[in-house]
Amino acid sequence: MQIAIASGKGGTGKTTVATNLAAYFSRTGMDVSLIDCDVEEPNAHFFLTPQWKDEKKETVPVPRIDHDKCLGEECRKCIELCRFNALIWMVDAVLEFPELCHGCGLCTIACPASAIEESTRSLGISRVGQKDSISLYSGLLRIGEAMAPPLIKKVKQRALTEHPAPDVRLIDCPPGATCPVVEALEGSDAAILVTEPTPFGLHDLRIAVELLRKMEVPFGVVINRAGMGDDRVHDYLKEENIALLGELPHSMEAASSYSEGKLLIEQVPGYEKVISQIAQNIQNMAKSTR
Repeated sequence: MQIAIASGKGGTGKTTVATNLAAYFSRTGMDVSLIDCDVEEPNAHFFLTPQWKDEKKETVPVPRIDHDKCLGEECRKCIELCRFNALIWMVDAVLEFPELCHGCGLCTIACPASAIEESTRSLGISRVGQKDSISLYSGLLRIGEAMAPPLIKKVKQRALTEHPAPDVRLIDCPPGATCPVVEALEGSDAAILVTEPTPFGLHDLRIAVELLRKMEVPFGVVINRAGMGDDRVHDYLKEENIALLGELPHSMEAASSYSEGKLLIEQVPGYEKVISQIAQNIQNMAKSTR
């Protein structure tokens, strides 16, 4: 069972829900795999404090032109087929822009003169750690690397290869509703959208809901910091017939616990019950759609 935790914007409590769910499932005896796909700013490890076991460099293949073999202007097949504009014709030669390459390899296959060799571009690192029965997979994007999806894909592939059949796999998605989130959500049985009861939270929740519906991933909503803001998120959920999976109450004790990198279910009375309800609700949703 693969469950993604996403949010329309950063700072709504997505990682709070993901890490506390992981800890809760672990307490119940389940084998848990948590993949932190927020490779630009991973922070699940602050709350779970795993023992890191292995770290490796991740790369993506990029083209390198052999100009002695290239057929030149009369061909240009690689340029015509590259939809990312990673290859252009300039100064009587094909020039590579590896930072724009997505590593699909189409140019290499299409070249009639076998003039394209494979080089690599560094994406960053992936790593795996262990805390109790939780395997935490995480990535860290190289400074200057513009595209997060290739590294997210690498981290997910590593988790699926090294830990193929956990009782539950949790995906901590990046914030927003763009390509990195789509890559993180792929393959999920169900998703939790985390929001806050404010006009800004509702605005970004609407965008995230549109994305989940287009991807046809079943989802429900968790309201974090419930009790602040207004009722517009509740009204929206009723109007759209969206399941409310649970609400994490707003409290200074919870905010203090978060700022110290501690799990709510271990520090704040009453939160374990809320997390257990969310866990049960999302499990039921995922099972009903499999």
